[in-house]
Amino acid sequence: MAVLPVSARAALWALAVSLGACNARAESVALAGMLGSKALLVVNGTAPKTVAAGETHQGVKVISTSGDQAVVEQSGQRQTLRVGEAPVSLGGASGRGSRIVLTESSGGHFMTPGQINGRAVQFMVDTGATGIAMSMQDAERAGINYKNGQAVQMSTANGVTQGFRLKLNSVRVGDVEVFDVDAVVVPMAMPFVLLGNSFLSRFQMKRDNNLMTLDKRY
Repeated sequence: MAVLPVSARAALWALAVSLGACNARAESVALAGMLGSKALLVVNGTAPKTVAAGETHQGVKVISTSGDQAVVEQSGQRQTLRVGEAPVSLGGASGRGSRIVLTESSGGHFMTPGQINGRAVQFMVDTGATGIAMSMQDAERAGINYKNGQAVQMSTANGVTQGFRLKLNSVRVGDVEVFDVDAVVVPMAMPFVLLGNSFLSRFQMKRDNNLMTLDKRY
């Protein structure tokens, strides 16, 4: 029987934890709505901001708007956003990088936007988690057909429930990408995706005060 780590259960009530800054260049961007001809952008999970064509918010520039969609640009990369769709990632490099540097948040956690199978997610580093852990809702937003994974029984604070084990094609933070990463999908809601040791073990980890440096080993 698989056991959900205590740290994963703790994440369920950690919505109040402030999200720390990091130097990963990919930006998670979603279109929350339209106010006339202005786009209501959500960047890296922050509060929605009304942005007109030609204006820039947190490095993301709105190129044009039409109906329920907006064309945005960051670092020369353009993407069309539509109201209600899952966030997309902008500004990432080739994925061939080898170092990730994260800054500790005021809550003592290391947070970073990233991608799973090319879809934007919000990670929290969890060295106590065996693999990457995410809710079914996050898996669906990332386009993961988790029901094709291996069904497992999981012990939680609320009793025994069913989750799914699977491999993720790719996991990316900034311009660093790794492939074939073990993960588990759990039925309870979670405020973010836990970045566990199936990803972290591929890096040499160094902690220096409020900075965490991950150097890719393989």
